[in-house]
Amino acid sequence: MNNSLFHLAIPIHDLGEALRFYVDGLGCTLGRASKQALILGLAGHQLVGHLVPDQIPEQKGIYPRHFGLIFLSHEEWQALADRAKAKGLPFYQQPRVRFPGTRIEHRTFFLEDPSHNLLEFKHYTHESAIFGEHEHNQVGDAGTS
Repeated sequence: MNNSLFHLAIPIHDLGEALRFYVDGLGCTLGRASKQALILGLAGHQLVGHLVPDQIPEQKGIYPRHFGLIFLSHEEWQALADRAKAKGLPFYQQPRVRFPGTRIEHRTFFLEDPSHNLLEFKHYTHESAIFGEHEHNQVGDAGTS
């Protein structure tokens, strides 16, 4: 499936706010748009925001639901973190290092869009940790909000 793109549909409560966050803030490209939905390009993948009538309840913590990108370059990860700060995007969690000094060490930060969808952006110190390093049984941070 190397010639595939990822597609994700998310609920949004306001098209204008979503455009400001994703296009103006994160730098996504805008595809088609209607009064009910918009298509965004997120690092070459398709993100579709579907309008819902009510504000989405805020999630208590980062689990179970969030989505995002894994950067293969620390410099690109840092550039997005810097852009998010410069654009005043709301951080749900500030940039930090998880599992320091281990084979699954990675840098991460979370943003919250205007509809309370959580986005995680990370960069692994060791690329093998993206799908490997099976001897480590940590997945996420238990009890983290």
